[in-house]
Amino acid sequence: MSKSSIRDTFFEECEDLLEALTEGLNELEEAPGDDETVNAVFRAVHSIKGGAGAFGLNDLVGFAHTFETVLDMVRDHKLSIDANLIRLFHKSGDKLNDLVEAERDGTSFDAASRDAVTAELEEYLSDEAEEEIAFSAAPLDFAPAPIDADLAPLSEEPVAELPNATVTSCYRIVFVPNSELYTHGHEPLLLLDQLRDLGEVEIVMDVTGAPDFAALESDMTYPGWTLCVSTQASRDEVEAVFEFVEGLCQLTIVDEVEMSDLPPLPSLPEPPQITPPPMDATAQAKPKERDSKGPKPTLRVDLERVDRLINNVGELIINQAMISQCISQLELPPTSQILNEIEDYKLLARDIQEGVMAIRAQPVKPLFQRMARIVREASEATGKHARFVTVGENTEIDKTVIERLADPLTHMVRNAVDHGLENAEGRKKAGKDESGTIRLSAAHRSGNVILEISDDGSGINRPAVLKKAIEKGLIAPDAELNEGEIDNLLFAPGFSTAAEVSNLSGRGVGMDVVKTAVMKLGGRISVASTEGEGSTFSIVLPLTLAVMDGFVVSIGDQTMVVPIASILETVSPANGDIHILGQSDRLLLLRNRYIPIVNAAENLGLGADQHETPIYLIVEAEAQGLCALEIGEIHDQRQIVVKSLDSEFGAIPGISAATILGDGKIALILDTDEIARRSAPSAETLTFIQNSEFQDV
Repeated sequence: MSKSSIRDTFFEECEDLLEALTEGLNELEEAPGDDETVNAVFRAVHSIKGGAGAFGLNDLVGFAHTFETVLDMVRDHKLSIDANLIRLFHKSGDKLNDLVEAERDGTSFDAASRDAVTAELEEYLSDEAEEEIAFSAAPLDFAPAPIDADLAPLSEEPVAELPNATVTSCYRIVFVPNSELYTHGHEPLLLLDQLRDLGEVEIVMDVTGAPDFAALESDMTYPGWTLCVSTQASRDEVEAVFEFVEGLCQLTIVDEVEMSDLPPLPSLPEPPQITPPPMDATAQAKPKERDSKGPKPTLRVDLERVDRLINNVGELIINQAMISQCISQLELPPTSQILNEIEDYKLLARDIQEGVMAIRAQPVKPLFQRMARIVREASEATGKHARFVTVGENTEIDKTVIERLADPLTHMVRNAVDHGLENAEGRKKAGKDESGTIRLSAAHRSGNVILEISDDGSGINRPAVLKKAIEKGLIAPDAELNEGEIDNLLFAPGFSTAAEVSNLSGRGVGMDVVKTAVMKLGGRISVASTEGEGSTFSIVLPLTLAVMDGFVVSIGDQTMVVPIASILETVSPANGDIHILGQSDRLLLLRNRYIPIVNAAENLGLGADQHETPIYLIVEAEAQGLCALEIGEIHDQRQIVVKSLDSEFGAIPGISAATILGDGKIALILDTDEIARRSAPSAETLTFIQNSEFQDV
């Protein structure tokens, strides 16, 4: 493995370590006295420092060492965790993340900001700890040992007499590397060489755990060492040799004893004489069964390769649909063998598609952890106190969606702190806790992912929004808008109610950018607010941008697709189930409940649908609730490959994307939520529905 690939692996591992660090710090906020969590946080920082030292990333090593030294004082119960220390730990974790990203990307970092955080950490340190930091921050210089390094007992070589020697002590060390030690790029010979610098070393290799030749596995490690180090160095100096491999080996260091009291090294059995078996015996040897315990093996794959695989699977599904279409035109008997085979082909294509999409699915947890930092920084910039609460952070979503969602989510979280929350004095006057709460949640619902960003602030100031919209010419001065329409003005381009420009807001760029980004992902965004209680922004996104299940339907004279995930049920109404209210609003009576009807053809500008017996698809819109989507007929249910239209045609009202059918024709995919929103019933109709719910006609 090349040096660059090992370096890439280190930075990939840093992502996992930084995630573990953030998770540990969040747990410490809830349980400050949990020693196990403190140890987990310490190990994460320590592992980053150790890997950075191997690549000579001295800026990263120096900061990480200061950070871990303070953590070590917490481990030793020399420091107690309080709110200020937790805040500093979070800030240090953010700065550590910045340094890792800068080293990975080869970019510059804010040295002044790093030094400021370092100074805050050093305020907690004793003089002894600061001297240790100064010593460890010196540039690391590793001289690799030659491959043919002599591992004979080192006591045969003369050791230079140390000046001012007083007492020579010996440390008994049992050192057994794990396989991870080698995969992290460490070399035991270097560790033995460093021990040799401390004094006289006697080494006995233990290979008793090695199996017969036939059972050897290339990715397993078998040898260990028992060492006796005669030195005038302290125990801390001996332990420092193994500092970078902590957690990657089994290590025991016996307490310091006088040379005269040292028991002899154990007599280990001679290594077994291994004789290679004959070829036929090798062929018959059964592989050793692996232990099921421990972390599952993983494989890192270039994302571009996964994208190509997903595209090929999409073409496979289209090909399967075309073959099915051709076979259906042959009018074969139902018992034909080829029909069974094509059904197997369909099921296999579906299994492959689901397996490939599972590769792309990732939990939103790392994204939520990034938002925690945004809340902290925004709180500090505005002088407000904010708690950050997450729900459903293990909800999985397509990796591409997660990546594109980071920027709009950052805008929304900043706005929640800046515009949503009151300052401490304002919250106190309102009878609230001085610390506000920002809540970020994720959940699966009807084949979509629902993200909600809410605050417990004062809610949207609708008079101020309306006034600003009139000043900017977004609406006429005499316009009459309901609360929902006023709230949606927040998404107008260039809209802002901020009185002055700050680092967070007031530049007229924000929620319109958020809405555009969400729509490009095939999603939608809405807002709900209650005066004095806060606001909630909801984002509805597809689980994946590649493949979905859908009904092929007739709407007007067009063949279109309705995503199955958005359909609750299908209804063929009986006589008397359709009711007209007012001049044009129609209602479907379903199980003693009135549901507004939306004619899909009229909504899309295709004219009135001429089907004598229309079918109604019951869908749930994000803002309007249940509605009945009127269509002509349902032709088929099938898996479809989603093709975006944004790059060529831009956003089309009521249409989310397109697909290719089995006959090669293009069909548009309906956005049921947008269609329902465009055909929202009147306020009188909604009032009638609410008052008549669960009552007979």
